[in-house]
Amino acid sequence: MRTSLVLLSARLLDPLTGGFLPQSAVAVSDGRIVALGDDREMRALADAGTTVVDLAGAVVTPGLVDGHLHPVSGAELTHGLDLSACAILEDVRAALARAVRGLERGEWLQGWGLDPNVFGDRPVEAAALAPVLDGVPALLRLFDAHSTLASPRALELAGVDGPQEFTQAAEVVCDADGRPTGLLLEDAACELVERAAPQPTRAERRHRLAAVLGEMAASGLTGGHAMDAHGDSLDLYAELDSAGELPLRLRVAPWCQPGVDADGVRALIDQQNAGGALWRVDGVKLFMDGTIDNGTAWLERPDCHGESTHAFWPDPEAYTHVIGELHRAGVPTATHAIGDAAVRHALDAVAEAGGGAGSGVRHRVEHIETVPDDTLRRFAELGVLASMQPTHCCDFTRADHTDNWSRRLGEERAGRAWRCRDLWDSGATVVLGSDWPIAPYPPLAVMAGARHRRPSRDLTQPPHGPEQALTALEALRAITVNAAYAAGEEDRAGQLAVGHRADLTVFAENPLTTAATELPELPVLMTVLEGRTTHRAATL
Repeated sequence: MRTSLVLLSARLLDPLTGGFLPQSAVAVSDGRIVALGDDREMRALADAGTTVVDLAGAVVTPGLVDGHLHPVSGAELTHGLDLSACAILEDVRAALARAVRGLERGEWLQGWGLDPNVFGDRPVEAAALAPVLDGVPALLRLFDAHSTLASPRALELAGVDGPQEFTQAAEVVCDADGRPTGLLLEDAACELVERAAPQPTRAERRHRLAAVLGEMAASGLTGGHAMDAHGDSLDLYAELDSAGELPLRLRVAPWCQPGVDADGVRALIDQQNAGGALWRVDGVKLFMDGTIDNGTAWLERPDCHGESTHAFWPDPEAYTHVIGELHRAGVPTATHAIGDAAVRHALDAVAEAGGGAGSGVRHRVEHIETVPDDTLRRFAELGVLASMQPTHCCDFTRADHTDNWSRRLGEERAGRAWRCRDLWDSGATVVLGSDWPIAPYPPLAVMAGARHRRPSRDLTQPPHGPEQALTALEALRAITVNAAYAAGEEDRAGQLAVGHRADLTVFAENPLTTAATELPELPVLMTVLEGRTTHRAATL
């Protein structure tokens, strides 16, 4: 058995204790850690074909894993004009005006990352962007990826001229006269106009996906839990994997939508464990609601506009039935549940299915943006993992609750924002992720946000709910040890141990002693996936 990689002069950080292991070097063979020891012992395992790297005291952790991201759809959605840095409506108008000047006649303008807070007290509608988009077909995706703002010309080209009926929670928002305002809520409505826009070629999509996955590896990620499998996304993963170009280990959960019949559920069950060397289908993603920002979450009491009162599934009991079918087949589920009613129903469904800490099926709830006290303990009781994205709280809400999310909920529920600390202390297994492209994917920023809970645009601003912050060690565990547990891989991932995968992230300094506000700038010197270097800094 040939040693393929040896890392010397390392500080090996244990994410369980927060201390350094007594060893200073790692040897890798066949994608696994085969030995830990001192430099002399590990160097003796190398031969002429072994890659030997002197880390000069750099810090090594288990590979970082994003607990919730959308690689394929994200690579497509983030193509075009990036509006995520626009904090006020004037910034948006200026960015659009610059982009329009560069368009050919009739060419579509596509943008992403639009924050509804830029509209202030105005409704989110295309009229706020006139005359900048006069005659221009434009699709501007809001940051939540659950809503899109379409210009009048785009609506015209798509033939959308009034309200529509959908089989799931979705809406073409119209004014009092029945004319579309441009705001489209949820996928079914957004797709009406997206279909009319120019589509990238398959080669372009493959190139974009490969590029963004490479950038993720350079940020320190070795894996991700991909929460979709649309169209040919599995084929794209398979192509990259076969070509040796997949730089992340991906666990994929295909969607299960309302209206699915018995054959559809059986197809999802049969699809489990499909995959390749570095990707596999493991789980099913469901939606219990939409988002608070656009009024499609499911709350136990309406928001300030009288909205967010319905589940994404028109018949929530149909969702409960599907959870039961998947549970009995041993399939783990991940349910998007943002509002308190949605979270409660998702937990009730797992309980009704016979789920529990010892059931052997690890179900998850994604997002959990606001929940009352009596919901917290149920995660641990039912063995349901809490999948959290703290940077959403950092960048899309404000400590003074003047943001759109908080105003919709009111003080009581806005005070229960992203309860990472309370969930952790109640015994829940908390997993951290970005939900990219909703928020940036760099894992150091995700861990930092879990610690400081401040807006990344201005870290001098006060934190939103500082009492809900995680410690540095907890944040690291949530993106290593807990991510491995969520995938049922705690016996082979998430720790620096002999026999575990050689998925490793190397930092210039200790991420646990780096200040939270400085953590995103900590240099990632090296990323290793199954013993293969996917990123190496020029300085190393």
